Amino acid sequence: MDAVRDRPEHPFTTTELAALARVSARRLQESFRAHVGTTPMGYVRDIRLERVRDELRAAEPGGGLTVSEVAWRWGFTHLGRFAASYRDRFGEAPSQTLQARPPAR
Repeated sequence: MDAVRDRPEHPFTTTELAALARVSARRLQESFRAHVGTTPMGYVRDIRLERVRDELRAAEPGGGLTVSEVAWRWGFTHLGRFAASYRDRFGEAPSQTLQARPPAR
């Protein structure tokens, strides 16, 4: 989990994560399901989605940043699946997050 949080943009595989954890891929999958409630790759996706959301929220209004650019940077290559996952997780489209204005201070 630390490796994913430290380098979420890295193209991890279950096999690579298992090697880092010094367990078999099957054991890693079983442990993630039991203790985290998702698969190792589901966890990677969730961390990446959080990073995308953070970046979209921090973007300067009218700064030219696009949702596609951010999604690609965080390893999402199928934009339709990315947008669906984002909406499922956060309840809004990524474009809505990008267009939202931060509260005035």
